[in-house]
Amino acid sequence: MKKFFWRRAAVAAVAIPMLALTACSSQGGRAPEANSGGGGGQAVSTPRMKIALITHAPAGDTFWDTVRKGAEEAAAKDNVELLYTNDPEAGRQAQLIQQAVDQKVDGIAVTLATPGALKDSLKKASDAGIPIVSLNAGEDVSKQLGAFTHFGSNEQLAGQAVGEKLAAENFKHPICVIQAQGHVGLEARCAGVKSKVPGTEILYVNGADMTSVESTATAKLQAAKDADVIVGLGAPITLTLLKSVATAGSSAKVASFDLNKDLAQKIADGTVLFTVDQQPWLQGYGSVDALWQVKRGGFKLGGGQPVLTGPTIVDKSNAADVVKFADQGIR
Repeated sequence: MKKFFWRRAAVAAVAIPMLALTACSSQGGRAPEANSGGGGGQAVSTPRMKIALITHAPAGDTFWDTVRKGAEEAAAKDNVELLYTNDPEAGRQAQLIQQAVDQKVDGIAVTLATPGALKDSLKKASDAGIPIVSLNAGEDVSKQLGAFTHFGSNEQLAGQAVGEKLAAENFKHPICVIQAQGHVGLEARCAGVKSKVPGTEILYVNGADMTSVESTATAKLQAAKDADVIVGLGAPITLTLLKSVATAGSSAKVASFDLNKDLAQKIADGTVLFTVDQQPWLQGYGSVDALWQVKRGGFKLGGGQPVLTGPTIVDKSNAADVVKFADQGIR
């Protein structure tokens, strides 16, 4: 299933909490465990380094748990002290970047969902000589904001892949549900779908409140009798949309972007048509490993271009494999 593989080593991680803005940060830590023989060696002998991973993740989103798992595994292998923080509010994410600069980290991995709000703090990081990689969101502006590479899926292509698959299955009136208005990646996904299925309609919901997501989508499905498929842009959103379809008594099918174990099971049993996976574990792993490679030997992955981790279609033909990988703790 995975298109890019970096060398896997110890299967545990180090996560060191940052000291400030604790109300905004996802924290926790555990010591590295001995390698279990699953495909790697011991941790490297290079000098200890400190990397900050700063995302726009909301609390409780399983997608970001997977990103973090990948980052933690790379950190354990690379002898990295990983500082992970997150905040979906752009201004606070910018503050977290500034905090990492003040802590004199050796590298910053950052998501660029709202690039304009992060521009000034990332310039300070660049001016301080801190290497930057971006991941997940902001591929188009990554280089402009100082990152030497980007790990993620091209969101426009991912949207087009969904649109092509929907068109091939003769869907005419999708509803594409965006849970964070203004998020460049989410907007690009729905634009990609619409480019292939012109009858696509955009529905904005408040992704921070799943009760609101369900009620808004239910009302829309009740009003839009011609809607034949509703598309969620994240696994928790899509699983909530299943409830909306049932409550509305709609005949619309459900498709998705992104993945977690529960969604993979819904695809395997035919409840959800398919999803487009951007392979978040690889995004976390690749970002940390790339920063270690810079410190180790000045190596820069990507040759100045994004490293694509998707899109990969997961449908009924391969969802069972994804469930198996999830059971192993790597999806």
